Amino acid sequence: MEMQQFYYDNKIVKKFLYATIVFGVVGMLVGLILAFMFLFPNVTDGISWLSFGRLRPLHTNAVIFAFVGNAMFAGVYYSMQRLLKARMFSDFLSNLNFWGWQLIIVAAAVSLPLGFSTSKEYAELEWPIDIAIALIWVVFGINMIGTILKRRERHLYVAIWFYLATFVTVAVLHIFNSLELPISGMKSYSVYAGVQDALVQWWYGHNAVAFFLTTPFLGLMYYFVPKAANRPVYSYRLSIVHFWSLIFIYIWAGPHHLLYSALPTWAQNLGVVFSVMLIAPSWGGMINGLLTLRGVWDKVRVEPVLKFFVVAITGYGMATFEGPMLSLKNVNAIAHYTDWIIAHVHVGALAWNGFMAFGMIYWLIPRMTKTPLYSTKLANFHFWIGTLGIILYALPMYVAGFTQASMWKQFNPDGTLTYGNFLETVTQIMPMYLMRAVGGTMYLVGMLVLVYNIIQTVRAGQSIEDELAEAPELKQISSGRLKGEKFHPWLERKPIQLTILATVAILIGGIIQIVPTIMVKSNIPTITSVKPYTPLELEGRDLYIREGCVGCHSQSVRPFRSEVERYGPQSKAGEFVYDHPFLWGSKRTGPDLLRVGGKYNDNWHFNHFWNPQSISAGSIMPGYKWLFDNEAMDISMTQKKMEAMVTLGVPYTPAQVANAQKDLRAQAITIEESLKNDPDFVKSYDESKKKAAAKGEKFVPMNEREIVALIAYMQRLGTDIKVKK
Repeated sequence: MEMQQFYYDNKIVKKFLYATIVFGVVGMLVGLILAFMFLFPNVTDGISWLSFGRLRPLHTNAVIFAFVGNAMFAGVYYSMQRLLKARMFSDFLSNLNFWGWQLIIVAAAVSLPLGFSTSKEYAELEWPIDIAIALIWVVFGINMIGTILKRRERHLYVAIWFYLATFVTVAVLHIFNSLELPISGMKSYSVYAGVQDALVQWWYGHNAVAFFLTTPFLGLMYYFVPKAANRPVYSYRLSIVHFWSLIFIYIWAGPHHLLYSALPTWAQNLGVVFSVMLIAPSWGGMINGLLTLRGVWDKVRVEPVLKFFVVAITGYGMATFEGPMLSLKNVNAIAHYTDWIIAHVHVGALAWNGFMAFGMIYWLIPRMTKTPLYSTKLANFHFWIGTLGIILYALPMYVAGFTQASMWKQFNPDGTLTYGNFLETVTQIMPMYLMRAVGGTMYLVGMLVLVYNIIQTVRAGQSIEDELAEAPELKQISSGRLKGEKFHPWLERKPIQLTILATVAILIGGIIQIVPTIMVKSNIPTITSVKPYTPLELEGRDLYIREGCVGCHSQSVRPFRSEVERYGPQSKAGEFVYDHPFLWGSKRTGPDLLRVGGKYNDNWHFNHFWNPQSISAGSIMPGYKWLFDNEAMDISMTQKKMEAMVTLGVPYTPAQVANAQKDLRAQAITIEESLKNDPDFVKSYDESKKKAAAKGEKFVPMNEREIVALIAYMQRLGTDIKVKK
């Protein structure tokens, strides 16, 4: 049989590995800064682009798409070439994939701190960047499918199945969740509103975890764990069951993020049922990974790569046991909105994704540089300090979550809340936040040890070059099933059919949940008292989004006695019909804000945004001093924003749109006059005028500043519904 010689492209793998390491440090460093902001809330006082609300999405995007994303591409490009016995389809597309992805990351790193955000979890990037993501993802898909079609290996190994499912599903999720109406170069509104937007977002959000953080890494597990252990995968049959059941079931589970919300009950219940079912395929994958190591556990004691893989797979198992458990309504009632969820997601991110990436890096770099790892002792140190860091991060957050839930729900014998002041809970869990910062520091130290170890290994080794390989050309055989050939082996040599079946499997759940919620009007009963936002409130809502307030405050009251007593009547689907996007939130670092309108006067909000601790002793909310700057609020787009809302179905009249700026200014002046009820405000305001005049500077009236718009939005929240006084 004639052998064909070719070269594996190691240089593209090197680029993605180096990017993984760089952005791993960046993403984890930003996360650690955020952890310390809980302890020192005003550490970046007055610097808008370093505020918690703007840095939080930078952290999540950096870890998910920059660190894990680059690790995924590195592993896929390395393993796919060897599994298919072919160089990647196009060197140009490989490099376009790399440089395009890095430019997207840089765009995110610049735009998010500047406040350009859609506020949608894991999908905060604005519309031009969304388009770039879609284009680069298609480049990746073309390169992958092209390589599959020119392969020299007939059957597609299980890792390839997971890569294909990842490509198809992420494309579908990203496109449909990112449907938005652009207003300007970096501003858009989601085409979905309220309940529908929440469902689409968590269909995306949950499955971004499933198909970006899980399925590609399962593919990497199926390749790198057998390679590192020098053992075959434990069970081929189990891998088949694992793959198909996982991709079919996962896509249904999104609504478990919205339990007890205004989402229709039938959709919530579907999410619960499929989430519970999800434990079977998830644990099937974990078992397949761990049992692959049968007979080589003695090597685990001495080889850091295997140590990382074992803890990664175990972390995957823990997270995928906890996920279905958290989807049970009685457990969700305790955990949701608390730090329990923070612990849960970080067990997955730090153990599963982080340790899989570290193990892969430690295995790949020595092979590609043709030299031993610089220091096995340092790699082992990284393993132990990283593992300890995960434990010291997660355990305090679990304790914090249980503490929050129990304190929020406690009542006195007379029926009043035991802890009526939300800050009593915050004060109680501050030691846990300190321990989390210590755990995060240890994890980052481990990452820095990896950086040093890899730099020294690369210095000592050969330059990473393309690798010579040879394999016989793949000869065509009948497209039909061979005699005695079972269905799945036939499917494994039919990439097009495999991809189509995988696409069908992942579309079913989404269609059944989303289409009725959007098309059947009875799912979102209207409420006649709910009116569109005024122009000033609309501008204030955009400021709320820009500052990332949704990262700490929810706007969704659940039907629990404790929440109704604390916040007011439970949320109703019809309240949110004009909300593009929805802002229900997923964490309560501060209290829920759905019914905050009218609860405090304008001066309270004014002082609270300037210096939260002056109003609420012990608050860990930072000040927002840039909202008060002597600069006029940009209202040049207000009319255009309202026109966009009309396009999206918000019933503004032509007169309301035409008079947008006039009405905005009138409401702003009303709020300014209200602020003058406070003598301290008047005194400070007059002094500011005199200072500006003395310097010859233009003085901007308070009614033209951003703080007034944000106050207007806060005072509007919940006022369409009768609130218990």
